[in-house]
Amino acid sequence: MIASRQSQAMTGAVMVIGGGIAGIQSALDLADSGFKVYLVEATPAIGGNMARLDKTFPTNDCSMCILSPKLVEAARHRNIELLTLAEVQGVTGSAGHFQIEVKQKARYVDATKCTGCGLCLAQCPTRNLPRFDVEEEPVVIDLQFKTLVDDLLAEHGTSPNAVIRVLQEVNVRLRYLPREVIAYLGRTLDIPASRLYRLGTFYKSFSFIPRGRHTISLCDGTACHIRGSARLIAELKRELKIDVGQTTPDRRFSLEIVRCLGCCSLAPVVKVDERIYGNVKSAEIAKILKDYPT
Repeated sequence: MIASRQSQAMTGAVMVIGGGIAGIQSALDLADSGFKVYLVEATPAIGGNMARLDKTFPTNDCSMCILSPKLVEAARHRNIELLTLAEVQGVTGSAGHFQIEVKQKARYVDATKCTGCGLCLAQCPTRNLPRFDVEEEPVVIDLQFKTLVDDLLAEHGTSPNAVIRVLQEVNVRLRYLPREVIAYLGRTLDIPASRLYRLGTFYKSFSFIPRGRHTISLCDGTACHIRGSARLIAELKRELKIDVGQTTPDRRFSLEIVRCLGCCSLAPVVKVDERIYGNVKSAEIAKILKDYPT
């Protein structure tokens, strides 16, 4: 009786279709359980879309830091056989006795001898070179902005090292970085606009939104928060009719919140341009704004 039951037992094999993170983890779990796993992937390598990501939500962890160990483990696991450049053509049979037809494209490289040196790339007859046949559209820029940028380039030079200085000057004089200035500067210096936007968003001193003639900075550090900075924020929003990070329609004031102004003994603190107001009460906000009529 015992021998009969043992003869009917089947270990079998499992095919996992898709070599993304879900497929890799499924293959590892099954292989660790003792199953023979065939991992089928249509592209030349496993990893899927996760290998293209920089960070993952919601922990903001490095994608490859999570994925790389699983890639190595899947490639080295004795119970996993990788079938890349392969597609399933058909499935027949029943549960436990499936027969699957798989079409695998030629590689021309012996995968068992591959060390990842990359020398095969030089001998590969296929070349996929990007082509951009679309003509570049002319940059539309206000004459005042164009004159300003040209003068700054004449002063600081046209080398890539002058980009930060030019952006700083434009930001100081115009109180923000207009989009057309970024496009014109990138075209003139032959620098991708994406790089200029990366610089503009990295440094807090730059802004792509027009700033007011006066910047109101309200401290919301620990001391100021305990002493009622939230009431001051609400009062400033009511008086200016804008939210934090916005500018009044007449471009008179811009409102921002900072974490510390270094004046904890004067909390709560409001800073307008370079002037500090300490121990501010909600009723004093309107009076402070009147100090800056223009």
